[in-house]
Amino acid sequence: MAYRIVAERGNETVRMDRSSSLMAVAKARVWASEGWEVTIIVRDQEVVPPTETNRRLLAYA
Repeated sequence: MAYRIVAERGNETVRMDRSSSLMAVAKARVWASEGWEVTIIVRDQEVVPPTETNRRLLAYA
């Protein structure tokens, strides 16, 4: 699986990809603790198109 982290604050947006769920959650918690609104998008990398398998998880600090 691939994990995309999207952090937003004001008019700034940062996107980063991670292959480890542990690293994705750790990064998201750091960004959230600094006042960013963070979303983790989980994408399965199988035959199914990503738009059908996307799920959103929120990380709280």
